[in-house]
Amino acid sequence: MSATLACKVTPKSGKDQVTGRLINDDGSTEVCVRVTAPPDKGKANKAVIKLLSKELGVPKSSVDVVRGDTSHHKLLSFDCDQQHVDDWVAALPQL
Repeated sequence: MSATLACKVTPKSGKDQVTGRLINDDGSTEVCVRVTAPPDKGKANKAVIKLLSKELGVPKSSVDVVRGDTSHHKLLSFDCDQQHVDDWVAALPQL
């Protein structure tokens, strides 16, 4: 079983945090994530994986960046139920 999550990542932030969910003009949803790590040699991606695995209660090894390795907009894959991810996103504040 695999779940996906679209994220908008801001590196070099003041602290690691999930700030909420953003509804784009096309109706898609992105989770806004801030990490202190710089976008250098995958450091920001590793920080995003660590933060989101903790937030969703899944092992870091079950999270992977599917698309957007060098972009602010990323698509992540999780080895868990999509409903679990959707419920977590729905509970986030809308930005």
